[in-house]
Amino acid sequence: MWKKVNHSCSVTYRIRMAALTFLVLVIACMFTGCSLLPQEEQALKPPLVKPVKESFELFEVKKGSITKQISGIGVFASDKMQSLFYAESGGRLIAINVSLGSVVSKGDVVAELDKGEIEGKIQQQELVVEKARLILEQAKDEMRGEPVAIRIKLLEMQKEEIQLDMLKKQLNRTKLVSDVSGIVTYIDPIKQGDAVVAYKTLFTVSDPKSMKLVYETNNALDLTGIQVGLTAAVKIKDGLYTGKVAQIPATAPFNEVKAIAEKNAKSIVVVTEGLPDTIEIGNSADITIVTEKRDDVLLIPKVGLRSYMGRDYVQVLEGEVRKEIDVEKGIVSANEVEIRKGLKEGQKVILNN
Repeated sequence: MWKKVNHSCSVTYRIRMAALTFLVLVIACMFTGCSLLPQEEQALKPPLVKPVKESFELFEVKKGSITKQISGIGVFASDKMQSLFYAESGGRLIAINVSLGSVVSKGDVVAELDKGEIEGKIQQQELVVEKARLILEQAKDEMRGEPVAIRIKLLEMQKEEIQLDMLKKQLNRTKLVSDVSGIVTYIDPIKQGDAVVAYKTLFTVSDPKSMKLVYETNNALDLTGIQVGLTAAVKIKDGLYTGKVAQIPATAPFNEVKAIAEKNAKSIVVVTEGLPDTIEIGNSADITIVTEKRDDVLLIPKVGLRSYMGRDYVQVLEGEVRKEIDVEKGIVSANEVEIRKGLKEGQKVILNN
């Protein structure tokens, strides 16, 4: 006989079996390493990079000769210059008759002061002198037997002549006259209407036939080492000439003109032999003066010397190791340096960083 089965018990049984199956699956995944989520890909390791070998620009220390020299461009100027000035102060300038580069002859008037009433006084005094002369002539005719009276008239005339001469000299002092022939190479910045100062140079007239070569720098320290008597190589276009240093800042003569004094403080003068007649004031020439020379000394390129906080040193390469060495430098030229202490011949100095 068939028995009637309860439906609710059948459903419960199926649920339990499903839960049991799910639990078994979960446990199986845990043991096999599987996961319900997608597995992340493992990151690749970076490739190995070989270190770049450091390269150096090297120079092998060697012996040789080094020369320290000063080179520049000089300008020809006159070796004979005459300063023109007024001997008295007070007058006011009314005319300047020359400019820079003007050619003047001996006796030319280069400047003039206000004459005031001097010319009128001279004309009046000339009449006084003429009157005194006539009186003297009259006395000689009328007083032949009175020598004392005639002598008095003569003295009166001479007195008036002296007065006339003084007025003429006063007029001449208003004119500044060149007592040499040459070219005007300096003019003081005085203007018309300004009062002149006694013995202050207003103009300089230079003789174009007597030449000197002047080399001027921006800094007087650039002339260190130059002494009077050193030989100078002078190049004018394609011609080479020999000169001698004749003046340095320490031997320059005193000049009350500030501009000239400042120029002398940073200039040297070279006297050159055998110059061509075509040389004129203002022409230029290349100058080279050797101030020091040493032979058979250790040399390195100038770019190999390093300095920091007063310390001079070089970097050398020993094997594959960079090493710093303190050195004592000697002559420094445009491209090379003499090394007196710290290095040996054959060592390799690093030139780049």
